[in-house]
Amino acid sequence: MAEIRVISGGAAKAFVQPQLESFKRESGHTVLIDFQPMGTLVKSLAGGQAADMVIVTSEVLAQLERDGKLPKGTGRPLARVGVGVAVNERAPNPDISNADAFRRTLLAARSVVYIDPQIGTSGKHVAAVLERLGIAEQMKPKTTLLKGGYVVEPVGRGEIELGIHQISEMLPVKGVRVVGPLPAELQKYTTYVAAPVPGSSQGAAVEALIRYLTGEAARARLAAAGYTAPE
Repeated sequence: MAEIRVISGGAAKAFVQPQLESFKRESGHTVLIDFQPMGTLVKSLAGGQAADMVIVTSEVLAQLERDGKLPKGTGRPLARVGVGVAVNERAPNPDISNADAFRRTLLAARSVVYIDPQIGTSGKHVAAVLERLGIAEQMKPKTTLLKGGYVVEPVGRGEIELGIHQISEMLPVKGVRVVGPLPAELQKYTTYVAAPVPGSSQGAAVEALIRYLTGEAARARLAAAGYTAPE
């Protein structure tokens, strides 16, 4: 049986991890997976971290193809996830029904947390949304930027009022309630893609894993983890 080394974007964990467990049981293969924020992942690959397969955003896949790290046309879309807002489970739901309402909610909030834009995909988008809404400077004094992991955990502990992150990264967090996705006019959907790494000695096993992750059984479990099928 093969041992497959996978490097994956952290926000894909809620979908990927359960699928890997069932894949290992059914196939007998071992999968060693390292979940990293997307910016860190790109640096890891550039620094020579060994992998047989990567799970990255479609934007990062294009970058890796341009840089010659991956051949073009080998990526397979797995899942799509949007950015949402979370509050503590004991707090009332704020109004995020449209862009103006979301702007008012942000300005009224005492504190906000999202992932560092230098590291995480959703953080880059949140920063762009704040600029678009014209409140980037007003938000800085009450914003916490975290480096990775479940960044809305401080919301669940009651330490921060609002969390903004990919929905799949908020659903598993104890003590939080997902209010909903960002308003449609401010939303960004991220598609995660699996791609084999050239030169791997585990090509057949990697292909089997990618088929598993894109199969009907895996797709049927997307919604429960906060994802939708890729378009």
